[in-house]
Amino acid sequence: MTTTTQDPALAAGAATAVSRRVTLPPMTPKLAAGLLLGGAITLFGLLGPLFVGNPSTVNNIGLSGPGNGFILGTTQTGQDVFAQLAYATRGSLTIGLIVGVLTLFLSAFFGIVGAYAGGWLDESFSLFSNVMLVIPGLPLIIIISSYVPDKSILLVALVLAITGWAGSARVLRGFTLSLRNRDYVAAARVSGEKPWRVLGVEILPNLIPLLASQAVFAVIFAILGEAGLSFLGLGASGSFTWGTMLYYAQNGLALRLGAWWWFVPPGLLIALFGAALSLINFSIDEIINPKLRNQTRATRKKWNLSKSQLKQVVKEDEL
Repeated sequence: MTTTTQDPALAAGAATAVSRRVTLPPMTPKLAAGLLLGGAITLFGLLGPLFVGNPSTVNNIGLSGPGNGFILGTTQTGQDVFAQLAYATRGSLTIGLIVGVLTLFLSAFFGIVGAYAGGWLDESFSLFSNVMLVIPGLPLIIIISSYVPDKSILLVALVLAITGWAGSARVLRGFTLSLRNRDYVAAARVSGEKPWRVLGVEILPNLIPLLASQAVFAVIFAILGEAGLSFLGLGASGSFTWGTMLYYAQNGLALRLGAWWWFVPPGLLIALFGAALSLINFSIDEIINPKLRNQTRATRKKWNLSKSQLKQVVKEDEL
């Protein structure tokens, strides 16, 4: 009868791999609701323009409510509100995607690369991030937008990305400085691993939840920022977004005339998409910080307790 011996290091690695698979956070109701709501709005923005007509077409029926062949009625000049909403959803999501990618790239470059390199490079990157952080974003965006007469969606996205990456870079720099001093990173550097491999294999995977959270926050900032600029008349010209729809509705006195079908749909989609991304962001925060997840579960349990049980829990917490 033969017996096989297993290397303790391999056994420990297998146990660690199993524990990592087991401890992965499950799909929470908060995350599921955010993904479902955000996915539905994204799908509408991708496929909606394929099934509607030209949103700029002027019809004889001006400022009519839902019906008569128009799902969401018409504007003051007879344009289809539903068609405008489909194109506006695509435009706003495009701006959010561009700003999210650019913000993620800039914040990762100035935050992660600088913190890992250290020395004068880290000091210069940190100084530049601090300068961009203290510059007021909204006035700068208004000044840049006001000096450019014909603004495209890409230009608005670039302006929003340039003014919104510094805060994320500071957060990523702090976490990277903490990870750079870990034992496994020091061991990889001592063993002769190349800097780009240490950064990509040892440090970057630990920052993925934080990077995802920062990207989601950047998309929220971009959509709300573009809506605010467009409402002030400084948004993308010649394109439909949620903000431009609200701007034209304001100029057309939709609120005073009671044309709710003109301004309620874009405002509602902004609120719903922002809520969906916020739910996703909260779920990512719980993944990053397990203590926050445990506190949330403990709070949920308290909701289902009776008054006598709740008083007992409060007394135990005070002790």
